[in-house]
Amino acid sequence: MKKENIIYIGIAVVVGLLVGYLIFGGSAETTNETEHDHSTEIASGDMWTCSMHPQIMQPEPGSCPICGMDLIPAESSGEGLMANQIKMTENAMVLAGVETIMVGSGTAGEDHVKVSGKVTVNQESDAVQSAYFDGRIENIYINFEGETVRKGQKLAAIYAPALVSAQQELLTAAKLKETQPQLYKAVRNKLKLWKLSETQINEIESSGQVVENFPVYSNVSGVISEIMVEEGDYIKTGSPLLKVANLNSVWAIFDAYENQLSLFKEGQTLNVTTKSYPNETFPAKVSFIAPTLNKNTRTLEVRAGLDNQKGLLKPGMFVQAEVEVSNNQNESLTIPESAVLWTGKRSLVYVQPNPDNAIFEMREVELGNLRNGSYVINSGLKPGDLVVAKGTFTVDAAAQLQGKKSMMNQDGATTSMNHDGHSGMGSTMEMKFSKEAQSKFNNLLNIYLDLKDALVASDQEQTQVLAKQGTEIASEISGLPMDDMGKSHISELAEQLSEIASKDILQAQRQDFVSLSQNMIQIGQQINELDIKLYVQHCPMANNDKGANWLSLEEEIRNPYYGDAMLTCGSVVGTID
Repeated sequence: MKKENIIYIGIAVVVGLLVGYLIFGGSAETTNETEHDHSTEIASGDMWTCSMHPQIMQPEPGSCPICGMDLIPAESSGEGLMANQIKMTENAMVLAGVETIMVGSGTAGEDHVKVSGKVTVNQESDAVQSAYFDGRIENIYINFEGETVRKGQKLAAIYAPALVSAQQELLTAAKLKETQPQLYKAVRNKLKLWKLSETQINEIESSGQVVENFPVYSNVSGVISEIMVEEGDYIKTGSPLLKVANLNSVWAIFDAYENQLSLFKEGQTLNVTTKSYPNETFPAKVSFIAPTLNKNTRTLEVRAGLDNQKGLLKPGMFVQAEVEVSNNQNESLTIPESAVLWTGKRSLVYVQPNPDNAIFEMREVELGNLRNGSYVINSGLKPGDLVVAKGTFTVDAAAQLQGKKSMMNQDGATTSMNHDGHSGMGSTMEMKFSKEAQSKFNNLLNIYLDLKDALVASDQEQTQVLAKQGTEIASEISGLPMDDMGKSHISELAEQLSEIASKDILQAQRQDFVSLSQNMIQIGQQINELDIKLYVQHCPMANNDKGANWLSLEEEIRNPYYGDAMLTCGSVVGTID
């Protein structure tokens, strides 16, 4: 019995050890595997970023400390990339329409630089019709501004008590001119000082009647550019009544950048064109170059005189001038205008170091003059470099989303180190909208484009009205089916539009338009069913020289951040079809 008990006990111990090993040993292995998987996941770079502020990088999910939006997973991009490099997939490049061009040398000889300007009234031939005596405006014989008048035409009638008294003195002195010729002559001279002609004075004397409402005649022929008084107004000697512009000659005022100053000199002939008459060229002679630079626009005013005997050129019309440039037989590097991103004082391009690898490198360049749609490169590139000529904005947007250096983020985001010692954290953003939401977004897009036009026109009230309408549409869209990322961005749109609607200062509205436009661009890139083609445009001087973008239906630049102050400042940096 004792031997049997020992055998049973031994079997029980063995079985127990086996079961314990299977339970605890397996669990330990599972735990080790789980810990290994977890550590691998963390080491692989499980970071979180903000789609609106890609410079934000956090090791765990949460809210963006800048805008409060939910963070999204950041996916690792190409390993071993520098902060100024971005890697794209072949498919992404095709969808974005990215095209590169090899930097080559431009040939010497005659070339052209284009500058934009506006037709204005020639102030040298602009006349102001003033009052020569105190009085009251009884009648105005001009019906509207823009009316053509001729020299000697009656413009207005003025009741002047002092002139009535002077006429009575003339009639009295006329009776005494034989006995008191000096008095008679003094009274006539007094009327002449009030710009009465000999004919008018003789008519008063011969009729023996005092004229109570005295007529005012035009001193020059031209077009009425401004009516400065109304019937019933009391005026003083020297008060301006009307402005008469002689449009037989006009001025073209051009804004030339600092690096273009050497191209202009007084007496130089420019070839001026306008979209109103695409087949005609108007010669203009430079008559004045401003001695000081405009601190706000960083441009210099160049004035040229134009013969306008046919009356084709109207004040306010936009024009362009071609300036002939000689390269002095020296070769120069050139790149297309579309390849350049402007960021305040910096000019950036994206270079593809290896044509067999879809890695793009941001590079700062120094630009020369713009010639025939291409910039001369003073430094930053060398012959043979591959530069992104189309889709530049899309490449930069990808860099922003991956927290890399970009035109909006000069320093790049803080990157984390992977377990193998490589850096380069990135993020991707994708939004999914229902067809109904996409259709509604097209309505919001139309409101945005009208709002942009209101800012171009510096119309603060219309901007408020449109922003309010946009807020309502954005709120409706947020209730339609879409993913969480889409909801976050649409909600952000509603808040941004509401901010603009609440402000009655134009400068504040334009400042809020910066973030609104950036959000609209990001959403627009995700919409599959846009009704229209959009141009993404960029002003390097907006947003305190940080640069800012906006969307437009037209390729021609009409700057919403400055309006007339810098209407054509900017360039097209991308398209959304």
